Amino acid sequence: MHNLQGFLLSYVKFGENDAVLHFFTKENGFQTFFLKGIYSSKNKKKAYLLPLNELQLTINNNFKSGSLSHISRLELIVNRDLNTKVQANAILFFVADFLNQILKLENKNVYIYKALENFLEELRANNYQSHLIFLYSLLEILGFDPLLSSEEFLNPESGNFENDISHPIFNREISALYKILAVSEDIFTVKIPSKLKKLFLDSLLIYFKCHLTDFREPKSLEILKQIFE
Repeated sequence: MHNLQGFLLSYVKFGENDAVLHFFTKENGFQTFFLKGIYSSKNKKKAYLLPLNELQLTINNNFKSGSLSHISRLELIVNRDLNTKVQANAILFFVADFLNQILKLENKNVYIYKALENFLEELRANNYQSHLIFLYSLLEILGFDPLLSSEEFLNPESGNFENDISHPIFNREISALYKILAVSEDIFTVKIPSKLKKLFLDSLLIYFKCHLTDFREPKSLEILKQIFE
């Protein structure tokens, strides 16, 4: 037995009462576990199965080689009470969906874990652009953020700024926003103009697609966009 803490990224029901859960853990990075009986009628802890809930896990490794480690106990670490708000809920589903895709090969990373904590606290404070800032912060943490220069337009494929526009979404305003974030000491204080939020989100997804193999838009993206229209 050993304990871990982590953010729930996704879960799939298995059989009648069981589930397979994906976490980004503080100690080991991306991990997949089996949880028995979570959907039984008497188990009240199925209410914990919400995107990006931070949970304390007790892991039982006494299973045959090659099988998933089993969660024998789980507890909620912090009740941020975000899922009751429609906008916050849409953001949580989107970010969890996004991370479940890009972190599958990620080992322990204290910077990602801390960035997640900061993002959730900002969202709790009703900062409904915090997911955009968080996605940008991942570019820096993962090491493929844009290389600053005096040129004006960001090329998403090369990660460089150039004199001529290379992609219609990376116009003068969007490119300038990347520069502002790059030099900000506290990026969550940067205010993104309302008219640029959708374009900036689109630009981030394009940028990730250029730099991560097999990246695809999260299925929850359309719901997020509908909520914020």
